[in-house]
Amino acid sequence: MSLGDENGTSGGYPDTGQTRTRLPEGDPYGGARRGGRTSSRSLVTVVGVVVLLIAAIAFANRGGSDDSPARGSSDKPATSATAPSGDTPVRTTTAGIPTGYPHTPQGAQSAAANYAVALGSAEMFNKARRHEIVNTVYAPDIAAARQAALDSAYSNESFLSNIGLTKDGSAPHGQTFVSRIIPVGTKVTSSGTDNTTVEVWYTSLFGLSGDASTNPVSESWYTTTYKLRWVGNDWKVTDFQQKDGPVPVGRDQKASTADDMTKAVEEYGGLTYAR
Repeated sequence: MSLGDENGTSGGYPDTGQTRTRLPEGDPYGGARRGGRTSSRSLVTVVGVVVLLIAAIAFANRGGSDDSPARGSSDKPATSATAPSGDTPVRTTTAGIPTGYPHTPQGAQSAAANYAVALGSAEMFNKARRHEIVNTVYAPDIAAARQAALDSAYSNESFLSNIGLTKDGSAPHGQTFVSRIIPVGTKVTSSGTDNTTVEVWYTSLFGLSGDASTNPVSESWYTTTYKLRWVGNDWKVTDFQQKDGPVPVGRDQKASTADDMTKAVEEYGGLTYAR
């Protein structure tokens, strides 16, 4: 999860014109406030480990595909409204995840957005919950192949230590682990009767809030391309690919304290996404 290049001039402002985030007074993260380029780059490396590790697992048993993005008659890509379409949202869930999507391109977009939220959640670090998520969002034949690899990755002690978690994947005492994806928009890039490719653009919150946190919660932006198959009367994931951005210019806002961040994560629940 890249936070961008921080080679800059004095005062923390990079030559590219990117604005900075102001930290609140009083070392809100127990004295663990990031100071200067070295610690920021360290956070980039740590968060990047998560992306690379999980992406590598996702491709471990990947099959080839000739699917290509749909192209219009002009060089400028066509856009569609991101406002609610009027279609009835899904009203069923499996393992707490919205399921039962329409057999339409819009249904595939809703599925991709909701599945992205589940796959990027902190619950993936709990073995029992991870199994429920994987079995719900992946096609059955894919889920079986993914499960062992994911278990191995999420139980790797070195990996867990690098992101500040304990051996069982939980946050240290007095800290809250935050891993949350917030979709901004979706689009279909390839559509067939039973196979659809959807891109999900989202922002991600990742890190630990609380006293003595060495990995404060940070924001990143990504686009993930999901390949979906219609199976068992629902859309299921068969593969995905992630890339950085598009990343907006950051505003000069003061970062919240660890207490405020923890409170926000605990009080603001996630959303069900449907077009």
